[in-house]
Amino acid sequence: MIKRLLFILFLLAGTLQLSHAQEEIQLADTLVINGETIIMLGDSVIIIRPEKPVYWKKGGNFNLSIQQVSLSNWSAGGASNMALNTGLNLFANFKKDEKIWDSKLTVNFGFNRQSDRRFATRKTNDNFLFISKYGRELSPKWYLSTQIEARTQLLGGYRYFRPSGAEQDARQRISDLLAPAYIQSSTGLNYKKEYKNNDKVSIIASPFTGRFTVVLDDSLSRAGAFGVLPGESIRAEAGMSVSSSTDVQILENIRWRADLNLFSNYERLGNMVVNLNSVISMKVNKYITTRIETVLIYDERVLITRSDDTQGPAIQLQNLINFGIGIDF
Repeated sequence: MIKRLLFILFLLAGTLQLSHAQEEIQLADTLVINGETIIMLGDSVIIIRPEKPVYWKKGGNFNLSIQQVSLSNWSAGGASNMALNTGLNLFANFKKDEKIWDSKLTVNFGFNRQSDRRFATRKTNDNFLFISKYGRELSPKWYLSTQIEARTQLLGGYRYFRPSGAEQDARQRISDLLAPAYIQSSTGLNYKKEYKNNDKVSIIASPFTGRFTVVLDDSLSRAGAFGVLPGESIRAEAGMSVSSSTDVQILENIRWRADLNLFSNYERLGNMVVNLNSVISMKVNKYITTRIETVLIYDERVLITRSDDTQGPAIQLQNLINFGIGIDF
């Protein structure tokens, strides 16, 4: 009898505890208003906002390197000098549904100053490159795209030489801002792929390309510089082109970025105008970078004055190795 009584009391206690626990469990009310989820639990209100889609990716890089040599009563000889090289790279990429719009700007400038020579400050680097591309997706990785590319420089460029019998250097102005400038518009099929490690490859082949050579300096225009007719400021060409943009990681902390443009005029099909901009960045840490910059240009209509004073087409090559500040943002 006592055992039965204890069993009944235990059963009642368990039932009362379970009933009390059930009373403490409250069901939450959930509402969805304008895409926001609102959860009401007792006296608390929880609002869960959906993540907004990100259509733009923006960023860039700034780099600066300075070299300074000062000599005083130096028996081994030499000359005091200072060199500076700097560059700014910006990009803004848009992607929504089947539309893409990629733009990037590259500006580089550098000079060397040696006080004991005539024309002490001389330019060593001066490049301006802007590329903008809009496309519509045809299938994954393939787009129908239109691209505009503009190249020029910021300051006047000079050829330095020493005339026969002279004791000091002389100079001749051979280029300037928008003299020349190259503007190219192309429409074609674009292959574009992005990898998980942020590597990017883009190639656009265009059978419909317009290329404009602009020379806004009167003296250079009268001389027919950069392939324009003497006295003209603009030379228009129609042809086909292939452009590529590469951004890949070679090794850890080593990245290679390159822009290549090949253009061939319909009138001289097969004769290529070549423009290559290449940068290899080797990061030491967050703020220190070594950069190997290469610019290669070939245009048969641009006549180069060689060291023997003869003129003709030639491969133009610029190569810089910089160690200095490099900041990504």
